Amino acid sequence: MSANLDIIVWSKQGCSYCAEVKGYLEQEGIPYKTVDVTEHDEFRDILEVKYGVRYVPVVEIGRNNTYQGVTELGIEHLQKAIAEFTQKEGLTS
Repeated sequence: MSANLDIIVWSKQGCSYCAEVKGYLEQEGIPYKTVDVTEHDEFRDILEVKYGVRYVPVVEIGRNNTYQGVTELGIEHLQKAIAEFTQKEGLTS
Protein backbone atom coordinates (compact mmCIF):
# COMPACT_ATOMS: atom_id res chain seq x y z
CA MET A 1 0.00 0.00 0.00
CA SER A 2 2.62 2.52 1.02
CA ALA A 3 5.16 1.88 -1.71
CA ASN A 4 3.45 4.42 -3.94
CA LEU A 5 2.86 6.99 -1.21
CA ASP A 6 5.08 9.81 -0.01
CA ILE A 7 4.73 10.29 3.73
CA ILE A 8 6.27 13.22 5.57
CA VAL A 9 6.19 13.46 9.36
CA TRP A 10 6.56 16.99 10.70
CA SER A 11 7.93 16.51 14.21
CA LYS A 12 10.13 17.93 16.93
CA GLN A 13 12.64 16.52 19.37
CA GLY A 14 11.14 15.18 22.59
CA CYS A 15 7.61 14.86 21.18
CA SER A 16 6.06 11.60 22.41
CA TYR A 17 3.21 11.75 19.89
CA CYS A 18 5.75 12.19 17.09
CA ALA A 19 7.65 9.13 18.32
CA GLU A 20 4.39 7.16 18.41
CA VAL A 21 3.61 8.07 14.79
CA LYS A 22 7.11 7.20 13.60
CA GLY A 23 7.03 3.94 15.56
CA TYR A 24 3.74 2.96 13.93
CA LEU A 25 5.04 3.71 10.43
CA GLU A 26 8.22 1.74 11.09
CA GLN A 27 6.24 -1.19 12.53
CA GLU A 28 4.07 -1.26 9.41
CA GLY A 29 7.10 -0.99 7.12
CA ILE A 30 5.90 2.33 5.71
CA PRO A 31 8.80 4.55 4.62
CA TYR A 32 8.63 8.21 5.55
CA LYS A 33 10.66 11.40 5.60
CA THR A 34 10.93 13.71 8.59
CA VAL A 35 10.85 17.49 8.82
CA ASP A 36 12.17 18.50 12.25
CA VAL A 37 10.62 21.79 13.37
CA THR A 38 12.79 22.00 16.50
CA GLU A 39 14.26 25.52 16.54
CA HIS A 40 12.74 26.24 13.11
CA ASP A 41 9.76 28.54 13.53
CA GLU A 42 9.73 29.06 9.76
CA PHE A 43 8.70 25.40 9.38
CA ARG A 44 5.83 25.97 11.82
CA ASP A 45 4.84 28.96 9.67
CA ILE A 46 4.55 26.57 6.71
CA LEU A 47 2.28 24.26 8.74
CA GLU A 48 0.12 27.21 9.72
CA VAL A 49 -0.32 28.28 6.10
CA LYS A 50 -0.96 24.76 4.82
CA TYR A 51 -3.09 23.30 7.63
CA GLY A 52 -3.89 26.08 10.09
CA VAL A 53 -1.83 24.54 12.90
CA ARG A 54 1.57 25.19 14.45
CA TYR A 55 1.83 21.98 16.47
CA VAL A 56 3.29 18.59 15.63
CA PRO A 57 3.00 15.84 14.69
CA VAL A 58 1.48 16.56 11.33
CA VAL A 59 1.64 13.76 8.79
CA GLU A 60 1.42 14.54 5.10
CA ILE A 61 0.29 11.71 2.86
CA GLY A 62 0.72 12.23 -0.83
CA ARG A 63 1.51 11.17 -4.33
CA ASN A 64 2.25 13.11 -7.51
CA ASN A 65 2.20 16.51 -5.77
CA THR A 66 -1.22 15.88 -4.17
CA TYR A 67 -0.99 15.87 -0.39
CA GLN A 68 -3.36 15.75 2.53
CA GLY A 69 -2.42 16.50 6.10
CA VAL A 70 -3.33 14.49 9.17
CA THR A 71 -3.41 16.88 12.12
CA GLU A 72 -5.52 14.88 14.59
CA LEU A 73 -3.69 13.00 17.32
CA GLY A 74 -4.05 9.24 17.46
CA ILE A 75 -2.89 6.40 15.26
CA GLU A 76 -6.48 5.63 14.26
CA HIS A 77 -6.65 8.97 12.40
CA LEU A 78 -3.43 8.16 10.55
CA GLN A 79 -4.63 4.66 9.64
CA LYS A 80 -7.91 6.04 8.31
CA ALA A 81 -6.19 8.77 6.28
CA ILE A 82 -3.73 6.33 4.70
CA ALA A 83 -6.56 3.94 3.79
CA GLU A 84 -8.73 6.73 2.34
CA PHE A 85 -5.87 8.26 0.34
CA THR A 86 -4.84 4.85 -0.97
CA GLN A 87 -8.39 4.08 -2.06
CA LYS A 88 -8.90 7.52 -3.61
CA GLU A 89 -5.68 7.23 -5.61
CA GLY A 90 -6.50 3.68 -6.71
CA LEU A 91 -3.47 2.17 -5.00
CA THR A 92 -3.47 -1.43 -3.86
CA SER A 93 -2.67 -2.62 -0.38
